[in-house]
Amino acid sequence: MARKIAVITATRAEYGLLSPLMKEILDDPDLELQVIVTGAHLSPEFGLTWKEIEEDGFPIHKRVEMLLSGDSPVAVTKSLGLGIIGFADALDELKPDILVILGDRYEMLGAAAAAVLAGIHVAHIHGGEITLGAYDDAFRHAITKMSSLHFVAHEDYRRRVIQMGEVPDSVFVVGPACLDGIRETELPARKELEQHLGILLSSPLFVVTYHPETRSPLPAEEQIERLLFALDCFPSATIVFTGANADTDGRIINERMLEFCRLAPEKRVFVQSLGRKRYWGMLSISDAIIGNSSSGIMEAPLFGVPVVNIGGRQEGRLRNGLVIDCRCETDGVESAVRHALTRRRQTGKISPDLPAPSALMAEYLKTAVLEPSKRFHAIPWTE
Repeated sequence: MARKIAVITATRAEYGLLSPLMKEILDDPDLELQVIVTGAHLSPEFGLTWKEIEEDGFPIHKRVEMLLSGDSPVAVTKSLGLGIIGFADALDELKPDILVILGDRYEMLGAAAAAVLAGIHVAHIHGGEITLGAYDDAFRHAITKMSSLHFVAHEDYRRRVIQMGEVPDSVFVVGPACLDGIRETELPARKELEQHLGILLSSPLFVVTYHPETRSPLPAEEQIERLLFALDCFPSATIVFTGANADTDGRIINERMLEFCRLAPEKRVFVQSLGRKRYWGMLSISDAIIGNSSSGIMEAPLFGVPVVNIGGRQEGRLRNGLVIDCRCETDGVESAVRHALTRRRQTGKISPDLPAPSALMAEYLKTAVLEPSKRFHAIPWTE
């Protein structure tokens, strides 16, 4: 009998990392794929990105509506509560053997909690990492403690998960989840991207993705204003903005980016979601990636493009030498962007010798021993 593997996704970025693993599961006769879609995927405001999942050939087994129209702390907390209720029903109906969760978002915290209470094993991807500038950091570690299997990107992250009390035999270094997708995806040409966006993508070309730094004392309004003032210092630049996540104050950031684009529509464009192929296509031709997204730390360097990482949202993550860190201050961002423009793009080719994370994870999901007594791994404390 095939082992049932449920994969949950709430955002465009997360799905882009999960899709190669979903294909591995779908193609394996010993595994049965169940897809749970929630969060921003189901929202018209965020591009109804669930359609991309179906277009890629993955059947959606359950939709869990949880996103409220507000993005205040109260609204996000209520969304989490709605999510837990929906996940409880979805998991009760699907009854998976393992629930696969990637990352650190609040939606995933709710899914993990529902799975634990239902007695379902959780496999967590990208645990052990640190992002001190966002409350996602706490969510990631909480999900780690609720998980039975851990798929991490680096040996340093494996050590951290083990330090948190997880059994070493349950923690596997598989590499960054984005490797397979980037290696296998045929990227769109510049002309195709220009037609989609409706502007010429001339140099210098910036891709900007900025999310609320939820642990910063600086209000989101001030964060985005400082970034936009810095970008205004580059009037000849072509700038493609992608939307903030459905986090606290994310809508404030999106509204200001839209207003900024309206001031120079021939050089600036805002897109809520490019989709992973177009986003990676933009990374492959851009002169600089600017913002505070994890994709700037994990994905952009694989394309050899310089990255300006703003503020503390990604503080604690391992970095490639292409990443330039700066504070969320207008002068600091401007200086970092000028520095990025002096750097040459690197080749950005991914070595074929690197392992295929999705194949490794699928094999571990298929062969892991699922014993009720080992649902929650912990190393006894000793003197």
